[in-house]
Amino acid sequence: MAEKDYTSLAQSIYHEVGGKDNIDHIAHCATRLRFNLKDETIVQDEHLKKMKEVLGVAHAGGQFQVIIGPNVQQVFQEVIKIHDQKPMTSEKTDTGQAHSKAGFSLKKILTNMLDGLSGSLTPAIPAITVAAFFKTIAAVFGPSMLNWLSETSDLYVLATFVGDTTFYFFPVLIGYTAAKKFKTSPLLGILLGAIMIHPTFMAMATEGASFSVFGIPAMVENYSSTILPIIISVWVMSYVDRFINKQLSEMVRGFLAPALTIAIMLPIALCVVGPLGAFIGTAVSDGILNMRGLVGFLGVALIGGTFSLLILTGMHIILITALIQVFMENGSESFVAPGLSAASFAILGMALGAALKLRKKEDRSLAWGFFTTMFLSGTSEPALYGIGIRYKRPMIGLIIGGFAGGLYMGILNVGHYTLIPLTNIVSLLSFSGSTTANLVNGIIGCVISVVVAAGLTYFMGFEEEPGLKE
Repeated sequence: MAEKDYTSLAQSIYHEVGGKDNIDHIAHCATRLRFNLKDETIVQDEHLKKMKEVLGVAHAGGQFQVIIGPNVQQVFQEVIKIHDQKPMTSEKTDTGQAHSKAGFSLKKILTNMLDGLSGSLTPAIPAITVAAFFKTIAAVFGPSMLNWLSETSDLYVLATFVGDTTFYFFPVLIGYTAAKKFKTSPLLGILLGAIMIHPTFMAMATEGASFSVFGIPAMVENYSSTILPIIISVWVMSYVDRFINKQLSEMVRGFLAPALTIAIMLPIALCVVGPLGAFIGTAVSDGILNMRGLVGFLGVALIGGTFSLLILTGMHIILITALIQVFMENGSESFVAPGLSAASFAILGMALGAALKLRKKEDRSLAWGFFTTMFLSGTSEPALYGIGIRYKRPMIGLIIGGFAGGLYMGILNVGHYTLIPLTNIVSLLSFSGSTTANLVNGIIGCVISVVVAAGLTYFMGFEEEPGLKE
């Protein structure tokens, strides 16, 4: 079967966002093209919305986002070809440089932060998925649930340490992805991450030993399973690396630039940026835990009801980052994660209700396609834009369904004990790893979200049926 050609779609999108003269930076996540534009007011939103393959558009966090769905990677590659640049390597599309020329503002700072987090974390999702797979084997078949594997069995031990590897060496993995994002040397990013979790440094952190870098006192921290210290460090290193390379002649640049870059980064990363990132990460983690104590189960319900709205704006990366941070530090999470699950299954329920209710055969077929996409791959935008935004009224069922499922899980203090970066049916295994009751109640909560959202979508019907959009 011939592969679909996305050239025409890419050309149309490129034209409607203003072309080369208006584009500072192009990136993509799982479902969206993300443009940093010089002037968002010239974008032809309505023209883009009318394109069959475009599910919707959003202006969020200083970015213009075009929602494509699962085929975004193919469209992105075609857009990159048109823009005559290589993905994530061209100096012309350096977001930091472009913004620095235009001056600073709170909005631009927030834009760069969100862009940096998204660009650094999203490529690491496959590694997290691998960890989740093996952690799930240990959780489900180990002593805590089915008890088919003993803690001393080779398979249990293998699944456990393979599952832990991603999280323990997360600074190394993120060192690579952050370096790609900030357009500096990926190998130096890996090396910097490895330095921060070297056994000698980790041992000093465990013992509380004092240490200095070139005479500068360092706050010795355990950076394993952290996110922000390495992301911020690599961001700083990207500027140091560029500066060093500009100062050296070609004769010595190849062997001297990397050494000087790391030498300069050692006191910056270990004495300043690393401890600062660890402090921020701990503050975020503690803040979420304290928030759970303040608002209780109602907070889980509110996240369940509103998380889909964050997806529409593209701002959900903030909660995702916070969730990963808390999970890394505590090994479980029972505030954001259950609400996220409730919201995701409410989207599934909304698609199911629409598929059962819609009268036109073509529309019904597309709704079933949205349902299947969400069920199998966890891609939510097709249903959100193709049903929720287009028909409006199903959004009510979606919000109430997410709230209901989140309320149930919040009351019973259901938590995620396995970090699975998916929102499809496999994500139900996130509730494994603790008690069987936690798994059962987590599944029940998600089923409640599906049933309530599907029921309300079905019985409330639609104000009109203009036809769904692929």
